[in-house]
Amino acid sequence: MKRIVVLGSTGSIGRQTLDIVRAFQDEFEVVGLAAGNNIELLKEQVKEFSPKHVCCINPPAKAFSGMEFTSMEDMVCLEDVDQVMVALMGSVGLVPTLNALKAGKSVALSNKEPIVMAGGLIKEYESRYGGEVLPVDSEPSAIWQCLRGEDNEILRLLITASGGPFRNTPLEEMEGVTPERALQHPTWKMGRKITIDSATLMNKAFEVIETHWLFNVPWERIEVVVHPQSTIHSMVEFGDGSVKAQMGPPDMRLPIQYALFYPKRLPNTMIPRLDTSISQTLTFDPMEPGRFPCFELAVSAGKQGGTYPAALSASDEVAVQAFLDSKIGFTDIPKVIDRVLTEHDSQPGDKVEDFLEADRWATVRAIELTNS
Repeated sequence: MKRIVVLGSTGSIGRQTLDIVRAFQDEFEVVGLAAGNNIELLKEQVKEFSPKHVCCINPPAKAFSGMEFTSMEDMVCLEDVDQVMVALMGSVGLVPTLNALKAGKSVALSNKEPIVMAGGLIKEYESRYGGEVLPVDSEPSAIWQCLRGEDNEILRLLITASGGPFRNTPLEEMEGVTPERALQHPTWKMGRKITIDSATLMNKAFEVIETHWLFNVPWERIEVVVHPQSTIHSMVEFGDGSVKAQMGPPDMRLPIQYALFYPKRLPNTMIPRLDTSISQTLTFDPMEPGRFPCFELAVSAGKQGGTYPAALSASDEVAVQAFLDSKIGFTDIPKVIDRVLTEHDSQPGDKVEDFLEADRWATVRAIELTNS
């Protein structure tokens, strides 16, 4: 039986992770649950899974009577934990991820921001302490699955992007995009922040950075191709010209289950199957230059390295929330991020404190810009 901790248990990925646990009750013991402010749902999860350890922000005094509260940073290091699902949002996942790796745990990483912020440090911890990072994000998981069993030259990693809701919207209309429109993703059902990141293609740039660190592939060998159907989740082209693709309906439970059971694949009727009995068309288009300025800003920051990616992640989080709160317009998101990156004094990023300080500074500066 695998003993797991789920960080971000009340969010979209956290809930779907617990769906997998329900489907395989004899395979898992939930040792710990951590969540934000959704106290009612967390209470239901605690009642159902009876974890020994719980963490939440400012819980009501009587909400979890008799429960042992443990910080996320400590929960992931417990001796009776085999695997940690990091399904948090933002930079809050960085320290728990590093702590889990330092304790030699298997980390199923759905939270992009830690590896975007500090990919080199995460890989250093993985190598030094014997933990492992297993990608849960759909596209990196697809690449991981395609590379399994391969020991050949990688010519290209091809990350697919749906293009979001605005891939064909006239550029002159982008300034008037409302949060309601931006939240209407054509193929995926996700949380609000990641849905906006998908509309700006910031999410795809994060995946480029994530992929670079996870698979140690040079930037120039990572490409993004627009694939509106979201059926092919990513592809790998090898030196001989062969291309492997991982396909399936857009459902996050498959990559979640793959990470939880790796290297085994178990049948699960809950997960939809690719229906080959109906006629389907799969199309690919190159990214249109200039349409997604967030993408270009983010990939540039990733290549610059240091603490630029940490400032990128923090400023994006603030700018997206400001857009959702109608404080700024859709086209203001990249302007805020660009201003923060331009002003940022990047550090080498030799230690975790460098990234946390960059995150703090960029958060404060982005709030100033969005409130002005």
